[in-house]
Amino acid sequence: MHAPGPQVDEHMMVDVALSVLIGARVPHLLLQDADGRCTGLVTRDQLAAHRGGSWYTDPTRLRDIPLDRGPFTPSTTVLDDAEAAMRVRTLDVSPVVDEQGYALGVLALTP
Repeated sequence: MHAPGPQVDEHMMVDVALSVLIGARVPHLLLQDADGRCTGLVTRDQLAAHRGGSWYTDPTRLRDIPLDRGPFTPSTTVLDDAEAAMRVRTLDVSPVVDEQGYALGVLALTP
């Protein structure tokens, strides 16, 4: 498990989030709601897909784009079970959350 990395509000605009992701030099951002609970994970590829799209003239918020919204990996999950669930859902990364839904870290599959 890795540190959760940058967490941004799900209401952030896609172009701003892409700037944050590039500036932080990370492959993904965790989205959080107004209470700080994890609501999703967005990757550079997902954000880049919107580059040059309608979001430039018609602002799009992160909550409005297709991205992984869970279920996320509970902190009590056995590693083998978490890996199997990620492979079934074809995820390369999955947020690890506590009982209240706050991000503790991120699991990443290695090739």
